[in-house]
Amino acid sequence: MNKNYITDGFPIPSIDETGRQYINYESDNMPKGKRFRVLSLFSGCGGMDLGFEGGFIAHRKSVINNPDFIIEDNGGNWVRLKPTLFHTVFANDILSDAHKAWINFLPLFGCDPMNYHTESIVDLVKLHRDGCKVFPKNIDVVTGGFPCQDFSVAGKRNGFNSHKDHMGKFRDVDECPTEESRGKLYFWMKEVVDITRPKVFIAENVKGLVNLGSVKDIIQRDFSTAGGNGYIVLNPQVLHAGNYGVPESRERVIFVGIRKDGLRPEAHKALMQEVIPADYNPYPTPTHACTFVDASLPTFVSLADVFEGLPEPQHSKDPAQQNFSKAKYMGAHCQGQKEIELNKIGPTIRSEHHGNIEFRRLSAKHGGLHISELEQGLPERRLTPRECALIQTFPPDYPFVFKNGHGGTSLGASGAYKVIGNAVPPMLAYNIAMRLQTIWDKLF
Repeated sequence: MNKNYITDGFPIPSIDETGRQYINYESDNMPKGKRFRVLSLFSGCGGMDLGFEGGFIAHRKSVINNPDFIIEDNGGNWVRLKPTLFHTVFANDILSDAHKAWINFLPLFGCDPMNYHTESIVDLVKLHRDGCKVFPKNIDVVTGGFPCQDFSVAGKRNGFNSHKDHMGKFRDVDECPTEESRGKLYFWMKEVVDITRPKVFIAENVKGLVNLGSVKDIIQRDFSTAGGNGYIVLNPQVLHAGNYGVPESRERVIFVGIRKDGLRPEAHKALMQEVIPADYNPYPTPTHACTFVDASLPTFVSLADVFEGLPEPQHSKDPAQQNFSKAKYMGAHCQGQKEIELNKIGPTIRSEHHGNIEFRRLSAKHGGLHISELEQGLPERRLTPRECALIQTFPPDYPFVFKNGHGGTSLGASGAYKVIGNAVPPMLAYNIAMRLQTIWDKLF
């Protein structure tokens, strides 16, 4: 595989037919002796993990309001971000494609592929209860995007009464949901917080959760019982990714819990106030004016920005750009039948799109509006995995579609779509991590 199409001229590790070449990334680019150990749950392909590591390639416009985030700049559209002081020492997900993707990229950032566990969180906690040494010690931060399908407005919204178990398998129709159902897995994340007692935990889910009856309040209350009522769980906030340099219409609710007994007295007082003083607030402030008007902030990053210079699939040497869903146009009334607008942000990249990922370009017959492209003879097609990954702010050197990767693994386009859609946008996670890093010494 040739050097990545978008980063020609940018100093990144090479990719060849045997998979990515592993390097000791930490020795040259990371702060010596990272201070904060991160335990990642529901890790997927590492969107949150990558954001908490930092040091990845991002579009210049994503950090135009934070030039101090940049560590390497060759003057083009793409820059490398500063590494953070956080480091992932444990990751977990049951999805095999997510595991394949993670172990073929995150080790570049010093993450050990052996630290990725494919058992469910329920089974991991049970192993711990049976006396097995499962979770590492001295954890500073626990992160986790617990499964969202049961809370999403795009799904059946079963909430706590999920029709699937902790392994994602359908339960019998006559079987009552249990504490091990997919909709209750946030509680098992709370169990891991009980076990590891981090200073901070961060939980992520879809915006639809906050509108599903009392679900938000129940989850917030349950999280606060971690460590014997040992955590302050702040009122969760819904963050729109577009306000943080992500060219995507994606809203996620973020829960932040902070361990009481580690706090400075003045920090404890500040966090207990109804309106938290700005100096102590762990939620990042917007870097872009996407969903609101603010003349002091740059506007959103557009699809045209991140797609600039991207070759069409037939001209690309990148497997993640060459392959894409061939699902035919099914009419405007069906999900995923719209064409993207290049001068705007993209749609929410979904995991369970069932082949109906949005169109990069529709034909004139189907109402396509990219007239100049159609006049060039460019065909109707759906978004590629690479385009979806760029919309999510995954760096352009993340392989996603490959053969003969680490341990002989391979990942196809269908699996790539799923793991990309499941992920937290790395740029959003990076803003959360950098904000937490900034105020850490004020809190503890």
